[in-house]
Amino acid sequence: MRPLVFITGASSGIGQALALRYYKAGWRLALAARRVPEMQAWLESHGVSSEQAQCYLADVSDANSIIAAANECIAEQGVPDVVIANAGISIGMDTQVRQDLEVLQRVMNTNVIGMAATFHPFLEPMKVRAAQIAHPQQAGTLVGIASVAGIRGMPGHAAYCASKAAAISYCESLRGELKPEGFKVVTLAPGYIKTPLTQKNKFPMPFLMSAEDFANAAFQAIEEGRSFQVIPWPMAWVARILRVLPNDLFDRAFKNVPRKHRATE
Repeated sequence: MRPLVFITGASSGIGQALALRYYKAGWRLALAARRVPEMQAWLESHGVSSEQAQCYLADVSDANSIIAAANECIAEQGVPDVVIANAGISIGMDTQVRQDLEVLQRVMNTNVIGMAATFHPFLEPMKVRAAQIAHPQQAGTLVGIASVAGIRGMPGHAAYCASKAAAISYCESLRGELKPEGFKVVTLAPGYIKTPLTQKNKFPMPFLMSAEDFANAAFQAIEEGRSFQVIPWPMAWVARILRVLPNDLFDRAFKNVPRKHRATE
């Protein structure tokens, strides 16, 4: 039987591009998102049959919702070989504004708690499958889609940067925890990718990359089991510089960066 990939946030953008890349590589698809009609219409437009792909209604910010979708996937399609926690949101916040504290909570719930909730229901079934096929060191691959924004906290981007920094650290911790049990944990940190999420950005986006090109690079990184990968590669050099840039220089360089749009804007 062809391998199975489970992808959240698969109704548009990076998630949709990843789904197409995996489908072209011969994988079966389990796609989860809040907008099932969009996913189904996309599958139909590409001639993908129900035997090759299934859609699941899920909101990753609600742990019970994504866990239910995961269990439904396992019952209908079997245990995935790769799970990609891709769903995420990007909203600006202002700590001086009381209602924006709820924005921070919403972003963290989706981008961090949602990632953990996506992985959770698959861990035990993956371990059981590995034991059954006598390959306890090949349980499966978990992929967390973080962001280069998680490298440093950009002014006006507090919620998003904080959530992606947390996602990077979470995946790093998970990698160490699960490696002895046969899991690979891959953290991908996209730079600027052409998606509905970035269309509202009011600031320059260097090395802007198409979702299709990102998916190609991501597929290779996942297949090779890389622990951490910034995509595209020029952004990886920027990330390295940002990591070591002294705070005073960093603050001066980015003090005039436009704020990310707030929910009320």
